[in-house]
Amino acid sequence: MRAPLPHARWRRTLLGVSLAAALGTGAGLALWLHSTTLTEAAEPAPAGPPPAAARGPDNAAPGLPLPAGPPRLASGPEYESCLALLRTNPEAALAAAESWERRGGGEGARHCTALAQLALGEADRAAERLERLASESHAGNAARAAIYAQAVQAWTLAGQPGRAYAAATLSLTLSPTDPALLVDRALAAASLGRYGEALLDLDAALAAGPPRPDTLVFRAAALRHLNRQADALQAVQQALALDPRQPDALLERGILKQLKGDTAGARADWQRTVTAAPDSPAADLARRNLALNEAAPRRR
Repeated sequence: MRAPLPHARWRRTLLGVSLAAALGTGAGLALWLHSTTLTEAAEPAPAGPPPAAARGPDNAAPGLPLPAGPPRLASGPEYESCLALLRTNPEAALAAAESWERRGGGEGARHCTALAQLALGEADRAAERLERLASESHAGNAARAAIYAQAVQAWTLAGQPGRAYAAATLSLTLSPTDPALLVDRALAAASLGRYGEALLDLDAALAAGPPRPDTLVFRAAALRHLNRQADALQAVQQALALDPRQPDALLERGILKQLKGDTAGARADWQRTVTAAPDSPAADLARRNLALNEAAPRRR
């Protein structure tokens, strides 16, 4: 059986959803939320891996969602060799997978081909392949749901959150109480501005497994967009009770404090974010907020 809610594992590492609705104060302060899978900005960061030419042939896309363990669609040395190549030389992996497909490699070859396309920045093609593979596979429900989850990631990178939401819904027909799949769909819904639906899935994810700080932070962001700031703060405090140095929770709490007019409190939380994880994306966003906060009085 698959371990519950493997957010940091291969199925979830690529998911990065850019939300267009930025918040700000009268002074023009841009408020940000970032996690391993969620970014909010006044100018959304591009979603997707860099072009293959920018990475070079020996560097796979950052955070490539490689299967770290079961469920898999095949077994044997050719499948393992192809998956291993994805990490070091995705172009060679694609060539090997396509050759294997022509020789009747079956689902394992098709899976490796799709992942290689994803590693090379061909997110649309990879998403189509992964979705078709998940629908046609003879594997069990858990494996098929995992492939749909990879399709969710690929559609997100392709800038098609509607398709990502649809793929997440298909994954949940196979594994309806999987917390990670529920979070996948919640993030897709949030990227479409459907925060009420996102909240329902996040609540279901929290009910289905042990509470996780990242899920609680996502819940706080959804509540904030629904103008339920008190409830959002409660969710953030729950996340920080589980992990007092969780940088995304500190970042989100700073956003909530700024919205309440507590500029000093917001600065303190953003500074804590930088201290807790100085090299994280959350820290980068906290630094930008601090700089904007500092500049705001001069713009008045």
